[in-house]
Amino acid sequence: MSDIPLQIDGQEVSAKEGTTVLEAAQGMGISIPTLCHHEKLEPFGGCRLCIVEVESRGWTKLVVSCVYPVEENLVVRTRSDKVDRLRKTILELLLAHAPDAPQLVEYAQVYGADKDRYEKDPSFCVHCGLCVRYCAEVKKADALGFVDRGIRKEISFIPEIAAKECNACKECFPLCPTSYLQAAFVLTESLAFPSSSAKSVSKA
Repeated sequence: MSDIPLQIDGQEVSAKEGTTVLEAAQGMGISIPTLCHHEKLEPFGGCRLCIVEVESRGWTKLVVSCVYPVEENLVVRTRSDKVDRLRKTILELLLAHAPDAPQLVEYAQVYGADKDRYEKDPSFCVHCGLCVRYCAEVKKADALGFVDRGIRKEISFIPEIAAKECNACKECFPLCPTSYLQAAFVLTESLAFPSSSAKSVSKA
């Protein structure tokens, strides 16, 4: 693959064909906020926090950097008034769901986001999808998934699979940027997993 020349925040850089703008920026030590990105997973573009401004062939537009591939002579601005305003708004919407999530609080301080701007809807899940995708793509277990869609979308464990797979794994737990995943697992475990007494009876 050939190297593709581009510019990021005023610095000339080259990146391999197929590299995303996020990867190219990270390779330069430029930090772009993201919640749904993980190096072991296929790009998702769900959280939109990694949005950047790009200029190509005289046109300027906003793109999600974790899924947007580098282009020859592309000009990328990872920070601008427009980018910062959008990130601030996205963070304020996410904080309505998980106001005390450490990573969101940290980003809020950087972008001046107000966690009280929007009415609270403390579902604690921000739909980054890391847990679902990691379980499916890396562990090949499919023990949890998305349920419903739109504002009603939730992430839920599939009891019959989770009861067999999750106790010995739980690798997705540290990926969760909020407290939702652990709480959802405990609830599923208490309501749907076979009890130790039931297991004992079945063995008798």
